[in-house]
Amino acid sequence: MGDSDLIIRRAQREWETRDVKLIPCRQHVEDLSRWFKSVEFRYIPRCHNELADALATLASMLPYPSNARIDPLEIQIRERHGYCNTGKAEPNIQPWYDDIKRFLKTKEYPE
Repeated sequence: MGDSDLIIRRAQREWETRDVKLIPCRQHVEDLSRWFKSVEFRYIPRCHNELADALATLASMLPYPSNARIDPLEIQIRERHGYCNTGKAEPNIQPWYDDIKRFLKTKEYPE
């Protein structure tokens, strides 16, 4: 069992947090969790963690006011790659990260 799995189990209160240095961390996680409609902690093995790392990096770049409510982000796992589900279309003039860039500026979700 790795450190990440241990932290997840402590955040879910499956295991007790005994280390005095980690108790404020767990309390901070609980305090932050109240700002979300729902929170779910899952252990993801390192080899399957690329998307989580990218989302964590993006989230760490965004300053949120303390009274902001954040909707959950739902990610679907598909049987096929996304490019297999697309039809032929005109080339997009905007770069792939345009929605992310606009969100960082306006704080509005893309349509």
